[in-house]
Amino acid sequence: MGFKNLTLTLLACGALSTASQAATTIQWWHAMTGPLNDKVNDLANKFNASQSEYKVVPAFKGNYDETLAAGIAAFRAKEPPAILQVFEVGTATMMNSKGAIRPVATVMKEAGEKFDPRIYIPAVAGYYTSAKGEMLSFPFNSSTTVFYYNKDAFKKAGLDPSKPPKTWPELFADAKKLKDVAHITAFTTDWQAWVQVESFSAYHNTLYATKDNGFGGLDARLVFNTPLEVQHITNLQKMIQDGTFSYGGRKSESQAKFFTGECAMCMGSSSSLAAIRQNAKFSFGVAPLPYYPEAKGAPQNTIIGGASLWVMNGRPAAEYKGVAKFFTFLSRPEIQADWHQSTGYLPITLAAYELTKQSGYYEKNPGADVSVQAMVVKVTNKSRGVRLGYLPQIRMILDEELEAVWAGKKAPKEALDEAVARGNEQLERFQKISGS
Repeated sequence: MGFKNLTLTLLACGALSTASQAATTIQWWHAMTGPLNDKVNDLANKFNASQSEYKVVPAFKGNYDETLAAGIAAFRAKEPPAILQVFEVGTATMMNSKGAIRPVATVMKEAGEKFDPRIYIPAVAGYYTSAKGEMLSFPFNSSTTVFYYNKDAFKKAGLDPSKPPKTWPELFADAKKLKDVAHITAFTTDWQAWVQVESFSAYHNTLYATKDNGFGGLDARLVFNTPLEVQHITNLQKMIQDGTFSYGGRKSESQAKFFTGECAMCMGSSSSLAAIRQNAKFSFGVAPLPYYPEAKGAPQNTIIGGASLWVMNGRPAAEYKGVAKFFTFLSRPEIQADWHQSTGYLPITLAAYELTKQSGYYEKNPGADVSVQAMVVKVTNKSRGVRLGYLPQIRMILDEELEAVWAGKKAPKEALDEAVARGNEQLERFQKISGS
């Protein structure tokens, strides 16, 4: 190589190096582990490769509780990340953290990025939207509750594997056959507080809390001890007693009972689909949750789980422009369709859902669209979701009370009444510290 060519090459490398150094770094703190962590890194890499002005740097900060705590501590230390992933039960906390966040709608507008909340699945976007209609955080990994069932076990019990139970009475009848004929424990559930109380109430168009489940104000109070919920927990208690319901834990521990074949029916997150596909050695189906046909308004929609991305205050203006461009990138139909198909989380946009449908993915993967179908219906003030302060603590209280029912130490009504009373104490505390 001649001196002139060598000089030009070095100058070009120097220019590239300078451009690389000039890229504005955007810290993204998240709680994704395993393959999901790999997928988060992949999203950041694809965005970084698509342009040269900004570099998104993902950083795992522990589970959801730990990531939220890390974000709050960093904000207090005046060193917050630009983007913080927060689970849905932390939404009220983030909304009422005065001065800590920038509404995503504001960030997009100030950056001049095209932003239309109507492109997102309504039940998802609505959860992260204020009473004034402003989207506060960016929907990211949204899931919902679905029903998984073992088709092979259904055949063994003489049940039609193409007809999962649509109602709770049908489920109770199927459970008895699975136990008596196939000698299999019929039922288990993940995330009992979310699935069997929060989502159950929404699916039956019944309030979990006053003030439209907390969307209408910080003075909301719990009301999930109605006759419908008491009846449901009583029925589950009977299933525990007759051996058709096996309780596995408060979070996703029960999922293993399903994919090992110990339990033939499981209710849990739609995001469990990838793990079940990987681990189940039998034919299985995915279906909507069952409902009580006598409940007026049922079935309605299920509610979201998962997390969203919050933009933190206290960062340089240049970073917010990059955040807005990154959110535009994440909203692309092809990006969302890939995320949905790879992880089992919902496609957050209607266009991504249509793209996935057109690709033939749902035909090749029956049941993968159940979660989306459960969310695209028009929501009501009772089914929009639950947005309360100290919701993680309320779930913990409810878990304790339900475990007392499963152990035969408390009657269902007593347990739900106690959970409501204890939970309302938490809401009162949250209202006081939030200054409302």
